[in-house]
Amino acid sequence: MPTIARLPDLLISQIAAGEVVERPASVLKELLENSLDAGSKAIQVHLEEGGVKLIRVTDDGCGIAKEQLALALTRHATSKIVSLDDLERVASLGFRGEALASVASVARLTISSRERGAGHAWKLRGEPGAEPEPAALMAGTVVEMRDLYFNTPARRKFLKAEGTEFAHCADAVKRLALTRPDVAFSLTHNGRNLFQLAPADSARRIADILGDDFLAAARRLEAAAGPLTIAGFAIDPTRATDAKDGQYVFVNGRFVRDKVIAHALREAYRDVLHGSRQPAVCLFVSIDPALVDVNVHPAKTEVRFRDSRAMHQFVFHALQRTLAAPVQTSAAPSLVAAEYPTTPRPEPAPSYPPPLRHQGSLAVAEPAAAAYLAFAKAAHGLDRPATGNGTAAPQFLAAAGARPDAEMPASGEAPPLGYALAQLHGIYILAQNARGLVLIDMHAAHERILYEKLKTAFDSRQVASQNLLIPAVFSAEPLDIAAVEEHGAALAELGFQIAALGPNQLGVRSVPALLQAGDPAALARSLIAELREHGISQLATARRNELLATMACHGAVRARRQLTLPEMNALLRQMEETERAGQCNHGRPTWTELSLEQLDKLFLRGQ
Repeated sequence: MPTIARLPDLLISQIAAGEVVERPASVLKELLENSLDAGSKAIQVHLEEGGVKLIRVTDDGCGIAKEQLALALTRHATSKIVSLDDLERVASLGFRGEALASVASVARLTISSRERGAGHAWKLRGEPGAEPEPAALMAGTVVEMRDLYFNTPARRKFLKAEGTEFAHCADAVKRLALTRPDVAFSLTHNGRNLFQLAPADSARRIADILGDDFLAAARRLEAAAGPLTIAGFAIDPTRATDAKDGQYVFVNGRFVRDKVIAHALREAYRDVLHGSRQPAVCLFVSIDPALVDVNVHPAKTEVRFRDSRAMHQFVFHALQRTLAAPVQTSAAPSLVAAEYPTTPRPEPAPSYPPPLRHQGSLAVAEPAAAAYLAFAKAAHGLDRPATGNGTAAPQFLAAAGARPDAEMPASGEAPPLGYALAQLHGIYILAQNARGLVLIDMHAAHERILYEKLKTAFDSRQVASQNLLIPAVFSAEPLDIAAVEEHGAALAELGFQIAALGPNQLGVRSVPALLQAGDPAALARSLIAELREHGISQLATARRNELLATMACHGAVRARRQLTLPEMNALLRQMEETERAGQCNHGRPTWTELSLEQLDKLFLRGQ
């Protein structure tokens, strides 16, 4: 029978090190957390060979007394918790009391520290039987780790290249620096100074670490609900990229990788991201420590919420509201980095744009003084009906849900998206606002407007139908006809009335009023295809929005469609009132802006 024996203390620490010390970055993270818990206001990090040869962390914190230095290297010795109640309300970054002992078991560790008010510093080597000895140090603590895994070469083989290990160490510094903008950080690798961060406000620190481009492309987020608060920045969907490492989420100052929050982020961005683009965020969640368990994993990067569903819904709705903000309150997307003037330009912007005359595919401004009278007529729907596919201007305005006489405020100030100047190649609308030039993809913009209206109508069970004077007849397969007969009630809820007119024909007799300008047959085909593939049971869950998005795409005004000024301005006003109007249903941008300053640079004005 095998004999049960107590493991040696060194082997116990080396086993624990396998959980705590995964790589040099793991050691660095623990040392930095201790420095912050000690009240440090300046922390210096020196690395050699990616942190494998050397990690030195110098801080100006409260220091450690001589008689406690040896205790600091003992397993499960900590000053941060003394009871189960403390463990259930952990407010410090470190608390387990095993990091230094684990590091000392797999590397050469030295601690030099001077307690505030002490006559001089003391140094202790992490070796069995070592005693503190006098050292020279002005204040604070210096922890030095050399030759990671020197005594466990099998583990050292699992380390990556120097560049990779250094990148992980740099990330560890940046994550903690994000949580404490009031603390100065510096990082040196192989004698080269990589960065030095001075104390700053939160936005400046985020820009220093994640870049000015991130801050310029992000939306500020702030929300609170009882003991929960969230603040930070979330990338504007039109500026998102394919990078998968741009999510920085902190809970009570601790960087976490939490599945609940990650899922909430994906759901909030689901309607507005294009293709494989990923949400990039820097979010700080604050919660009562009693409502979150940070003692789930030795590395402390995972947490468990007492009410995970409440946390999910809080993060999801806070972020969704930020992303859904109408144009009036959201940042303007730009063709180049946002650059807004700090002082107004000396030339006042005109209150209203001049009217247009069409010249080829681009409408241009008339110079004549009578132009303003013509524009006023156009703005009130008194000009000619639209050309192109034969749909009159009032029909488009009705589909957009706007009045032709509501686009110009009495004050004469331009709205966020301005006033339409022209239509380019039947695809883009050119408009002028107070800042400069706005370009709008009219199909993408109208698609989002219809989509949001369809979602609202479907949720309230108030999808209005529009009867067709002549049914739209199209060829159909027997399975299509069977799907229509089986799901007739569901189709009616969506605003459709479709009936079999023969063994191989279906007729559309009514469509949703919001989509009356679309192709009834194309709308019906796409809807029936969804019903055949997914069935009606999924329309109210995962596939509902995809179906409504498809309907909106077919119902939106098509490219090459010539619009009148009232139609263009009606579309702009609807965009300003519509949630998520910055992206179409597929996540592509619907509009962009060029400021006068950016235009001046393009044409070298003033240079």
